[in-house]
Parts: sequence; C-alpha cells; structure tokens
Amino acid sequence: MTNGRRTLLLASVIAAATARAQAQVFPSRPVRIVVPFPPGGGVDVFARAIVPALQVRLGQPVVVENIGGASSRLGTQAVLRAPADGHTLLITNDTLAAVEALPPPGAAPLLPGLAPVTLGIDAPNLLVTHPRSGIPDIATYAARLRARPGGLNVGVPGWGTSHHLTSELIAQAIGARPEHIAYRGGGPLLADLLAGTVDAALVTLGAAIDQVRDGRLVGLAVTSAARAPSAPAVPTVAEILAPDFEQVTWMGLLAPAGTPAATRDLLHEATRGALAEAAVTERLAALGFGVVGAPAPRFAEVLSGTAGRFAAVVAATGIRPADA
Repeated sequence: MTNGRRTLLLASVIAAATARAQAQVFPSRPVRIVVPFPPGGGVDVFARAIVPALQVRLGQPVVVENIGGASSRLGTQAVLRAPADGHTLLITNDTLAAVEALPPPGAAPLLPGLAPVTLGIDAPNLLVTHPRSGIPDIATYAARLRARPGGLNVGVPGWGTSHHLTSELIAQAIGARPEHIAYRGGGPLLADLLAGTVDAALVTLGAAIDQVRDGRLVGLAVTSAARAPSAPAVPTVAEILAPDFEQVTWMGLLAPAGTPAATRDLLHEATRGALAEAAVTERLAALGFGVVGAPAPRFAEVLSGTAGRFAAVVAATGIRPADA
C-alpha cells in the first residue's frame, strides 16, 4: 500500500470514529427546537405533541422556542446561526418552501443552510370562517367573492406563507381573489377570526379543528384530495370547486447544514420512534395530521418539489414579497 493510500485510509477511519463519537455524546445538554411561528398555530401544536416522547428517547430535556415573524424567516435564521451540533433544531412547515419561492429583495436563500432530518406529518389546510360571517359553505364563499372580488378578507399566517399561496390557488379555482391579511402566525389569526375581525382564514386543519368541532368556527373546505377522517363533515375544495385540486401542508424537522450525519441519523430515529408511539399517533390523528416519518432523502425531495410548485404559483399570480 502506498503512503497516499495509507493516508486516505487513516483519514477515513478517523472520520468514522469521530462521527461515532459525536453520536455517542449527543445530546450532551438540552435540545432547543425553534418553531418559527407564534404559539397556537399548527406547527406549534405538532412540535409540542411530539416533544414528550422525543425527550425520553434523547435522554435530555427538549425545549420549544417560538420565534415568529417575517413568514417564518426570523426563526429559521436563528437556527441557521446556531452551531451545527444538533442541539438547535427547526420544526417548520411548507412555508419554508414558500419563502424560498418568494424571498424578500436581497435575501439569501435559506435551504442551503439547512439539512432535512425527518418529514414528520402532512395535513390538509382548512378554509374556515366564523358563524357570524353568514358564510355557511364554500359555495357561498365562492359566490360572494365572484359577486364582489376583493370584498372578502382572508387571514393567512404570514404574507408569502404556504397558506397564503394555497389561498391564491383556491382563488384561481373560483376566478376571483379576496383581500389577504397577513398575521404573525396561526395563533393570532385564529384569535381575530374567533372575534369576527376577519371574514375567513386559511390555516392547517389541526390548528382549528377543535373550534370547528365545538361550533365556534365553521369549516368551509379542506385542501386534500379526500375528506379528512378527523373532519368528515367538511367537504374538499375538489368536491365543490375544482375536481383536481389538492395542496396539503407538511411539517418536518431540520438541522443546521453541517450537522454530523451520525447526529442527524440519531435525531431521525428518535423522531420516528416518537411519531410511532400510539399516544402520539392518536393525538396527531385527532388533530387532522397524518404521520409520515420519512427519512432525510425523501424529505429533501418533497421540499424541493414544493418549492418548485410554489414558485409556479408566484409566477402565475404576480405576487410580490411584502417588503418589495
């Protein structure tokens, strides 16, 4: 064996040993999970549903920190600035793909600084209103919007979020656009919707399903191809407006790029195990979430595909960033 080959072999052995050692010592302290939205929205609900089971598997406390603002960019950037050691993670949704498709002027891309870990769940979005709106179903919603384009206002959890772009897709199916009002996350949006401040909202099903069940809100339609088992009385957009309509949201776990592969693998196994627990699965199903638990390569494919679809929506509608 030549000296060059010996050097390469030695380097490979050292790298493998280092990765194993890092995996063995991780986590060495509490793990911080950043949710880039305020408390109360769908991503926050998902994160807090899996944290108890996740921290048991990791053997360290897991703390959720909500950093909302700028359509999830603020919280995501906080993770990008963190050390790539697995102790600061991101749980977010397909708004990550939306902000890549519609970045503020001069903003650097976010995706190169992140490493997918686990595609956790998917869920329909829900077009929802309050009982005092006088809009009992999506057919009435569409009729009112066609009669007076822009005459209805629809709240979304941030300008340029996946919910905003999905609402634009619904508007395309109707043939008329509402006035969109951007909030700093689903929690504040739902508070205003319950108060009757906005006519309707588009949120993740899990964020509003309890209010729909108890009659405080009215579910107009879900964006999945089939009705959600957790809300069987709510029709799909496809049933009423557009036969081929489907745009579900997803949520997943990511780490800063550069996080060791062994650490990411450990995190994936811990997350997948947490998602497989019966209590967690039942809780998520009751909230309208479907457990996926897919590994990083599949998550990367979904993330790239979603970003491409949202870029097409932006091009078709001419939407501009909020601060453009």
